Amino acid sequence: MDKIRLSKLLSERGVCSRREADRYIERGEVLVDGQVVSTLGIRVAPDAKIALASSAQKKQKSKVTILLNKPIGYVSTQPEKGYKEAVELLPMSYRNLNTAGRLDIDSKGLLVLTEDGVLVKKLIGENSQMEKEYLVRVEGTISKEKVAKLKTGLSLDDKPLKPAKIDQLETQVLRFVLREGKKRQIRRMCEQVNLKAIGLKRVRIGRIMLGDLPEGKWRFLKPNESF
Repeated sequence: MDKIRLSKLLSERGVCSRREADRYIERGEVLVDGQVVSTLGIRVAPDAKIALASSAQKKQKSKVTILLNKPIGYVSTQPEKGYKEAVELLPMSYRNLNTAGRLDIDSKGLLVLTEDGVLVKKLIGENSQMEKEYLVRVEGTISKEKVAKLKTGLSLDDKPLKPAKIDQLETQVLRFVLREGKKRQIRRMCEQVNLKAIGLKRVRIGRIMLGDLPEGKWRFLKPNESF
């Protein structure tokens, strides 16, 4: 049985990120089959019994995650000239958090910022199945045929999209539930069926709802909440 790098195995099991794993290993806070391991780069059996020391477990549980209701006009990830970053809406002490998923500058709604690498991977990793729900106001005529095509019949960047859940809520409002997040995906999907998205708001990620959080405001993810 081929051995695997310990930090990679910890990441694959969802215990922590690779970077965090290396830090814990260096500090002697990782146990493999009951024995403390402190050598970076060490390889172990894929079925090895791995655990974090209690000190490392406390660090994992205490990681900050913030929910922000991002307004239009703020960029969520890479800064653009002349525009503000969404993290500027947070106190200075939390502006180093990682943004778990983009929300376009002309879109608003729920944005997750966290120091938990495992959560980032869960929300936006390559194999993520996390649902994201959006309310989208469109220009153009909505039909059953267009909705059906939006659900299963489109491709972007020469790759078929995952099936989506789409419902018409009002005359010009659609609800999109996606399990992926390509750049400007919803707007580009709408264009393919001769609709124009003129308003987009993310209202849910996994089990977490935006709720009544005011625009431009933020709150901590509560201990009893999870995605």
